[in-house]
Amino acid sequence: MNLPNKLTVIRMIMILPFVVIMLWGEGLASGKWIALTLFILASLTDLLDGYLARKYNLVTNFGKFMDPLADKLLVCSALICLIELGRIPSWVVIVIISREFIISGFRLVASDNGVVIAASYWGKFKTTFQMLMICLMIADLGGVWKMLTQLCMWVALILTIISLVDYLWKNKAVMAEQK
Repeated sequence: MNLPNKLTVIRMIMILPFVVIMLWGEGLASGKWIALTLFILASLTDLLDGYLARKYNLVTNFGKFMDPLADKLLVCSALICLIELGRIPSWVVIVIISREFIISGFRLVASDNGVVIAASYWGKFKTTFQMLMICLMIADLGGVWKMLTQLCMWVALILTIISLVDYLWKNKAVMAEQK
């Protein structure tokens, strides 16, 4: 197993302590900061594993499948914890998770047709704002930060929808080719 794949596995392993600290570490004075640190470190492994895989030609089938899955597990776990903590409306999380399932299903259909759907800029912007939103919600700083967090949530939500429409529109031929 190469280094990028090890980083992907580490990211998946980090989800359990992150969730435990998110949900049961709230009573600790440093609980949210530990959870935030774990989330940021896990998120950074995503950047690092992709960079290393591309730079050193270490792209594998395992990485192609598990890296996006690890990302979705991390983000979805964080969002579900934030619902539990009352920091994000459940309907926003439903929209975000639905988009992820739709795109994952669409990519499977495309893969069956021999088409690889690369990440778009909209998807990258969406991910950036989702990660920023999650970090702000974990930190739960209040005051003016609460307004910034809400703004970030709305931008992430809008980018989630735009990126979904963009993926479907640019790749509508994949669905048309189905028999």
